[in-house]
Amino acid sequence: MSNIRRRTRPGRAFGWLWAAYAVSAYGTGLGFGAFSVVAITVLNASSAEVAVLSSSGLVLGALLAVPLGPWMEFRAKRPVMIAMDVVRFAALASVPLAYWLGVLSFAQLLVVSIVTATAKIAFTAASGAYLETIVPAHGLLVATSRFESTTWSATVIGPPVGGAAIGLLGPVTTVVIDAVSYLLSALGIAAITEPEQPPQHTRTRRCSDIAEGWRYILTHDTLRRFFFNAMLVNGLIMATEPLLSVLMLSHLGFPVWEYGLAFAVPCIGGLIGARLARRIAARLGERTVLRVFGTLRACWPLGLAFIRPGLPGLVVVMVTELGLIICASIFNAVFAAHRLNTTAQDRHARVLTAWSITTSTSIAAITVLWGLLAQLTSPGTAIALAGILLLGTPFLLPRHVKTPEPASANPSHEEPVSSSDRA
Repeated sequence: MSNIRRRTRPGRAFGWLWAAYAVSAYGTGLGFGAFSVVAITVLNASSAEVAVLSSSGLVLGALLAVPLGPWMEFRAKRPVMIAMDVVRFAALASVPLAYWLGVLSFAQLLVVSIVTATAKIAFTAASGAYLETIVPAHGLLVATSRFESTTWSATVIGPPVGGAAIGLLGPVTTVVIDAVSYLLSALGIAAITEPEQPPQHTRTRRCSDIAEGWRYILTHDTLRRFFFNAMLVNGLIMATEPLLSVLMLSHLGFPVWEYGLAFAVPCIGGLIGARLARRIAARLGERTVLRVFGTLRACWPLGLAFIRPGLPGLVVVMVTELGLIICASIFNAVFAAHRLNTTAQDRHARVLTAWSITTSTSIAAITVLWGLLAQLTSPGTAIALAGILLLGTPFLLPRHVKTPEPASANPSHEEPVSSSDRA
C-alpha cells in the first residue's frame, strides 16, 4: 500500500505549484466581488455599469486570449505562468494606488478587469500543460482533486472574510490582498527547482495555429461531446445565479444574511466531492464516474424552480446547491485529469486555452440571454426553463469513454520527481 501511495504522489514540484495555486485562490476568494463594491461605493456606478464591468472581463478577456494558446504551446510554461501572475499583480495593484491618489475611474476598473481575465486564461492553460509534465499520469487525479478541494475551500472561507475586511478596512482592502496573492504565487512557481521538460516540437508559429485548439477538440470523438456538454451545463447553471438573487431578495423577501447562508454552506460540498473523487473513480472506474456524475450534476438545478418564501425555500436552495456542488466537484476533478491524459502533449496549451475562451464567452452570452428571458417572463420561469434544458445535456456526453494508457503518452511519467509532498 505504501508503494502504491508513493507512486501516485505528485511530487515536490507539484507541492510548490499547489501552494502557489492555493495562495492565489484564497486571494481571489477574499477579493470576490471587490470590483463591484469599489464601483458602487467609490464611483457610484449604476447597475448597468456594474453588469458591464462583470461581463466585459469574460468576453473581451477571452477574445484577447485567442492568440495566446499557440504562443504558449511551444514555449516553456513556467515563465509564462510567472509572467501572468506578475501581470495580474501589477494590474490589480494599480487600483488601490489610483484610489489613494484620488484618480480611480470606471475606465481603469474596466481595463484591469479585462487584463486580469486574459491573464487568468493564459495562466490556466499554461499551468494545465505544465501539470501534465511534472505529475505522473496515474497521479493526475490526485493533483486535480487537490486543486478542486482548494478552490472550494477558498470559496467557503474567502467571500465572508473578504466582506468583513472591506467593512473594517475599506473598499480596496481585498483588492490589495488579491494583488499580493498573485505576487506570492509567482514566487512559489519560481521556487520550483526541477528543470522543465522542453516542448516536444519547436517551430515558427503559424496563423492556423490560433484555431488548432478548437480543431483538435471538434475532431476528437470524446472531447467534442464533453466540450458541448460543458458549455451548456456551465452556461445554464451560471446564468441562473443572478436570477436567483433577484428572485430570493426582491420577489420572495429573503434577508441578505439568509441569501448568503444559502450559497455559502453548500460550498462545503465541493470539499466533500473533491475528497471523494479519487476513491469513487478507483471503485467505479473513470468512464462510469464521468457518465454518472456528469448526468447527476445536470439534474439538481431544476429543484431551484420550487423555491418558496421562508424556511422551506431556504432548505430547497441549500439542498439543491449542495447536491449540485458535490456532483460537479467529483466530475470536475475526474474530467480535468481525463482531459490532460486524452489530449496530445503538443496540443495541451491550445486545447486548454480554447476551452477556457469558449467557456467564458458562452457563460456571458447565456447569462445575457437568460436575463432578457427573465425580463420578458419572470426570474422563476427563466430558472425553471434552465433546469429543464439541463436535463437534456447528459445526452451530449459520450456514450463510450476511452480510458487512455498514460504510460505510453509520456515516458517521463514513470516516477514522480520526488516522493516528498505537502499533502
